[in-house]
Amino acid sequence: MNIKQHSFLWLAGAVLLAGCQQNKKAEESAKAITPEEIKEKIAVLAADSLTGRKPFTAGENKATAYISSEFKKAGLEPGNNGSYLQDVPMVEITSTAAGKMDIDGGKTPLSLAATTDFVAFSRREVDSVQLKNSPMVFVGYGVVAPEYHWNDYAGLDVKGKTVVVLVSDPGFKSGRKDLFKGDTMTYYGRWTYKFEEAARQGAAGVIIVHQTEPASYGWSVVSNSNSGAKLYLTQKDKHMNRCKVEGWITEVAAKKLMADAGITGDIRAIARDKNFKAIPLNRSVSLALNNKLKYSTSHNVVGILKGTTAPQEYILYTAHWDHLGIGKPDAKGDSIYNGAVDNADGVASIIGIANAFAKAKDKPKRSIVFLAVTAEEQGLLGSEYYATHPIYPLNKTVANLNMDAIGDYGETKDIAITGKGQNDLEDYVEDIAKQDGLTTVGDRMPGSGSYYRSDHFNFAKLGVPALDINTGSISKTHGGTYGADKQKEYGETRYHQQADNYSADMDATGMVQIADIMFRIGTKLSNETTFPGWKPKSEFKAVRDKAMGK
Repeated sequence: MNIKQHSFLWLAGAVLLAGCQQNKKAEESAKAITPEEIKEKIAVLAADSLTGRKPFTAGENKATAYISSEFKKAGLEPGNNGSYLQDVPMVEITSTAAGKMDIDGGKTPLSLAATTDFVAFSRREVDSVQLKNSPMVFVGYGVVAPEYHWNDYAGLDVKGKTVVVLVSDPGFKSGRKDLFKGDTMTYYGRWTYKFEEAARQGAAGVIIVHQTEPASYGWSVVSNSNSGAKLYLTQKDKHMNRCKVEGWITEVAAKKLMADAGITGDIRAIARDKNFKAIPLNRSVSLALNNKLKYSTSHNVVGILKGTTAPQEYILYTAHWDHLGIGKPDAKGDSIYNGAVDNADGVASIIGIANAFAKAKDKPKRSIVFLAVTAEEQGLLGSEYYATHPIYPLNKTVANLNMDAIGDYGETKDIAITGKGQNDLEDYVEDIAKQDGLTTVGDRMPGSGSYYRSDHFNFAKLGVPALDINTGSISKTHGGTYGADKQKEYGETRYHQQADNYSADMDATGMVQIADIMFRIGTKLSNETTFPGWKPKSEFKAVRDKAMGK
């Protein structure tokens, strides 16, 4: 046998061995993570007795105690100096409109009703706030983006004024891939950014015009998510750096508001014109909000499986345990937002992955951290707190693998990668998909800004490569449009509604499919010595490079 033949056979054997090892890991996870196990945990977390798992409630205490006990049963050590809990100090602010939103001026005064026409709230930690005859200005998308040569606030003084802005960014449905990122939302399109920028500009109030297509959800989601108590991380300045009033109005109300200023037709097209300049609406708004303040501490739940040879490097799994609590009864009299899909299934899945690591014969070389975070539904607060107060250094955190609202309609032939095109972790998904005969797809609705809407974003913006994947739309079992129809049904009838309940009939095989992929990625990462990075055009690459000393 010559040297070339020997080398070839050695290489072929190595490839075969690697393939066998990958298959072995897949088999281990398949045995360790089962649909029955995941459904059992969803049933506990989404039970009425947990009252919708809202932070600061008895439901939080039950949820965090249960997750802690499951982490302990899986063999995870307490992840925070001997405790499974990380304190997350927050303030709960319940803003209630003292009356209607009165808009004077123009041909016909407007009087808008709370929840029906508008929702409004304040982050300021004071008993009451008031807009009194605050002049209103339409500032288009409310974006200041130097890298895109865009400034909706150019030459504008909005101190004491209330700005009216559109959701999403100028690229959405523009037909131009060179305008921002076309139909793929940038962070400039997120509602959180709109509020932040209005505050930086010194506005007294900021109101976002809701439109279902660019928002990717209906008015009921806005109303349900922004009525009643809202939570914020505490700040030394008591949030006095924010606008007095933040809120949303319906598209119908917005059209009436803008008509007197001559703004009719496609307001998005008007706002995306390169020559657009802010338009005074010749109206003023008055609104008073009464605030009820409650200070308390919520909790992230954290457990760790220490690595055998590189315990100072970490792979971080995340899922949020919270949901929306109790609200007004729906047509069926149900008042509890149980959050079975969003996100009891994500928490159940990371517990399943913890069990898979515990049962695996070969223990990981790097440490594996499992983090169930609080207050995602209140603005990604628990993950923001951990990211800004990390228990384990972020520059030693290899990757964040996030699980949020996995489909309950079974296995799919395609795997959906949130924000596809961001970082090297997607290559790991591609490799596994190829092994399993699957394909990968990007965001189903790239304009919805999904990459900025779950906990992985707080790690991404600080440079940690972060991955969020989900079931696709092509059902393995049913084919046709079954998967897409199920996605639509969930978005329209269950997302952030009381109908997101546990059912013994839910199909958890897709949850296992995603958990299995995440386990295999974590296994590979835990035994490597390199760190995954960001793709060259990612907005997060520079932050990571700096953190890693590049």
